[in-house]
Amino acid sequence: MSRTGLDTKVLMERIRAIERELEFLKRELIRDTKLTRHKRASSLYGSVKGGDITEEMIEQAKRSLFRDLEDL
Repeated sequence: MSRTGLDTKVLMERIRAIERELEFLKRELIRDTKLTRHKRASSLYGSVKGGDITEEMIEQAKRSLFRDLEDL
């Protein structure tokens, strides 16, 4: 086998090893991202007392969430 053929074979093996490592890292990153996302899930439970919410507060929240058509 020529020197060029051997170098090509070695380089191809190295490329395959790098590809496998990248796939492993991608899977690990995706798995960690999913786990982190679940850990960050927050709850509003207990942040507002039951009797404190008024109709005015609800309307104000709606206005802040849903902009007027003129704003678009």
